[in-house]
Amino acid sequence: MVKFKLKEADKKKISEAVKQAESKTSGEIVTAFIRESYDYAIYELIFAVIVSFVYFAVLLLFVPHIRTWLQSMFWDYSSAHLVAFYGFSTFLVGTIFYFLANVAAIDRCIVPGKIRQKKVHERALLHFMDSGVSYTRDRTGILIFISILERRVELLADSGINEKIEQTQWQQILNNVIEGIKHGNFTDHLVQSIQDCGELLAEHFPIKKDDTNELANEIEELDK
Repeated sequence: MVKFKLKEADKKKISEAVKQAESKTSGEIVTAFIRESYDYAIYELIFAVIVSFVYFAVLLLFVPHIRTWLQSMFWDYSSAHLVAFYGFSTFLVGTIFYFLANVAAIDRCIVPGKIRQKKVHERALLHFMDSGVSYTRDRTGILIFISILERRVELLADSGINEKIEQTQWQQILNNVIEGIKHGNFTDHLVQSIQDCGELLAEHFPIKKDDTNELANEIEELDK
């Protein structure tokens, strides 16, 4: 699991940025982040099994040397010692590499990019529905969904916004958040992106006299 934590001061800055951005538009901006959108355990297991197999295959090339070494270790050496060494050491290597695969940098290497992209998108869609972004009065809600381990950001817009603003117009905003994640300056980059979203929304969806704040301004931290 990737380590990531927002301080209360960071959360307050993000909430204020959403509030200011929404003061110019009838659109609603929701932000959320998750440490990883999927546990990827099956990929980590496959990785560990492959490493174990390679390790075992390499050991087979050194059977005479390992047997000689074991004979020097045990007075009552038998073939069972050799089998036990191969079995235990292979299991140990597999276990070590399974836990190493949980390191974020390694996880990103062993899980195919298309799979990571798909899982983040699926998790973002789920939160888009659960958070109420899809139920605003004028269908003008957007969700900025950040998945830290995958270093991916999804921006989902409701139907009212998609009719006027194409997804490509959001890309620079998304790239800015990703840069913040990569370089450890997440909060400032997200705040800037929220402000940019507000300006873009204000062009097409200016504030209305009877506008109300329909969704929470605070960034939400998701577990799974």
